[in-house]
Amino acid sequence: MSSVAAGAVTIDGAVELAVLERSGFVESRHVGAAVVVAPDGAIIDELGDAGAPAFPRSSLKPFQALAIREAGVHLSPLQTALSMASHGGTSAHVEVVREILALASLEESDLGCPADWPGDRAARDAVIRADAGVQRVFMNCSGKHAAMLLACVQQGWSTTDYLDPGHPLQLRVREVIERETGETIVASGVDGCGAPVHAISLRGLARGVSRIAQRSTPDSEWLVDSVLANGWAVDAPGEQNTLVIDELQIFAKLGAEGVMVMSTLSGVAVALKILDGSLRAAALVALELLVRAQAIDRRDVDTLLARFDLTVLGGGKPVGAIRVTA
Repeated sequence: MSSVAAGAVTIDGAVELAVLERSGFVESRHVGAAVVVAPDGAIIDELGDAGAPAFPRSSLKPFQALAIREAGVHLSPLQTALSMASHGGTSAHVEVVREILALASLEESDLGCPADWPGDRAARDAVIRADAGVQRVFMNCSGKHAAMLLACVQQGWSTTDYLDPGHPLQLRVREVIERETGETIVASGVDGCGAPVHAISLRGLARGVSRIAQRSTPDSEWLVDSVLANGWAVDAPGEQNTLVIDELQIFAKLGAEGVMVMSTLSGVAVALKILDGSLRAAALVALELLVRAQAIDRRDVDTLLARFDLTVLGGGKPVGAIRVTA
């Protein structure tokens, strides 16, 4: 696999997006880059160098799920949502992953993702109380992996090497990414789950998610509608990504290391990368940029933000907050 020595957005190409303020003092600053695009892909707003390459991490899952769908895998709406999830590993999530594996007549041991604890705290505690350990099906990307395996079985492709960049499924994923983003992949690597991850610009990422969210094809329409109907499956109940989907009906997907993409169904989309890799301000910044672009209502966002964990505590009492500065 190739690599780009300079990596993602540089400090010189970044701007301050948000801060954490404690007792009137700015304790931490989140810098990065962001872009908002119109339905036709035109840039509405750009902060920092949004043309620099970045690994979108799990924000690539909409493209991977679309490639799986286009390969002939017709899952239920809930199963479709799990195919692009970074799920919490709850019993409800795991049940759906196992359903997809059963459709492929495969076992959990066939999953190529590493074993992990559930990301959801209550689910993890339950596993510990049961004196169980890490499992592949608990890993947040297991839904995507199960769907990839099902695509391989249905197409007659090998399943033992389905994560190889040269595998027919992964070549299809590359094609979908480049087709939807309008960009050529500039670098590739191995994602945390073991699947290939491909570097594109934030501009390309926003344009690609915008195209999918506009539901211009039967496959993208099925994917988007499935996600909007099952927001809890894409992350975990109460998480920011889930709340954005459920409460605002926005097609949204976070990615590790500070990446976030959101798009309204009209196609106004935002993509951002926070350089320190933290996601705590990512959804907040993305929503504020969509408000600035007049793509969503200020009052609806304020109502939703009241449910986000943005308060800074001191001695158990509120003493500050995370706020956008861009």
